[in-house]
Amino acid sequence: MPTYVYKFIDSGETIEVQQAFSDEPLTEIAHPVDGVVKPVKKVFTPVGVSFKGGGFYKTDSGSSSKTSSTAATPAAPAAPAAPATPSAD
Repeated sequence: MPTYVYKFIDSGETIEVQQAFSDEPLTEIAHPVDGVVKPVKKVFTPVGVSFKGGGFYKTDSGSSSKTSSTAATPAAPAAPAAPATPSAD
């Protein structure tokens, strides 16, 4: 369940509340210290993204003009294998 941050309008204090996506934003919350119900405003914070695992690099995204040394040069044909020489017994 996602956690949302709400700010008490009168004091500026913030509180975290777990809510379902389908729940309406709260307009009043009981203050955790004195229990008095006070008006709040939802605070929008940037989302933290963490990529885990192999294959995620800083250079994977960015400029639209990507050039790659392997993509720019055609692959050379493989050298033919040396013929096998018969062994003398």
